[in-house]
Amino acid sequence: MKGRFYFFKLADGQHHRKRQDTQHAQRQLGIDCKNHYQGKAKIQDIYDDSKQNYGAPKITVELRKTGEIISERTVGTYMRQMGIRAQWSKLWTITTKDSDFSTELQNILDEQFNPDRPNAVWCSDITYIWTIDEFVYLTSVMDLFSRKIIAWTLSETLEVSYVIDTINKAKARRNIDQPLIIHSDRGSQYVAKEYKKATENMQRSYSKKAFPWDNACIESFHSIIKREWLNRFKIRDYKQAYQLIFEYLEAFYNTKRIHSHCNYMSPNEFERVHERTHTEAELLAG
Repeated sequence: MKGRFYFFKLADGQHHRKRQDTQHAQRQLGIDCKNHYQGKAKIQDIYDDSKQNYGAPKITVELRKTGEIISERTVGTYMRQMGIRAQWSKLWTITTKDSDFSTELQNILDEQFNPDRPNAVWCSDITYIWTIDEFVYLTSVMDLFSRKIIAWTLSETLEVSYVIDTINKAKARRNIDQPLIIHSDRGSQYVAKEYKKATENMQRSYSKKAFPWDNACIESFHSIIKREWLNRFKIRDYKQAYQLIFEYLEAFYNTKRIHSHCNYMSPNEFERVHERTHTEAELLAG
């Protein structure tokens, strides 16, 4: 009838179900919000612990290590909402020039970057670091098995003595009883007689003429340390550069930073796992 309104009374059971549905939805919303904020908090913790370098792939790996079930896509969405992102690098550039084009310098490594044990292949290189006072130079030695930086030296000049110091540090810290290849470019420091003497019990390998990509792993590391850490600072002098490099290498890169090459473990952990597996295999064989 025109102008009349009709009201329908719900049965008691319908009222009860409706109330239950509402309460369930409210509880579920509370759980989802709690999980949402807890998830973001964990992402922020991992991001900060990586010195604000990790992107969604590595953060996802770290979350799953703690038992979290989460997709890389969801992590990426949360990161965009939080306004955080990985530190991306441009392609590395050549920092040393060949000084010896002799055919006697052989490329033994030949881009075989994945040895099956530690101390099978080392590689070395020098990179420059800008400071307000002057350029300083970082010489590094990497073990290709784990990508660990096993020795490094910061210097104010490019004298060959600093390369020798770095090689000697590596020799003192590592077991070199088995055959060892050491690879470098053809820079003057690496073809000097002092270098040859320091590496006389190793097989010296050199990048091909004008082809520094044969030393890509150590070149890539030098790009990473600048992109992930050093480029954030206006470095005053040698002392500050040394402190920053020490912090990155000894408190992060070797000890915490996960690497896809190392099955998303740090270089130190990757070597520990290898040592443990090798020891267990020897015990079973014995």
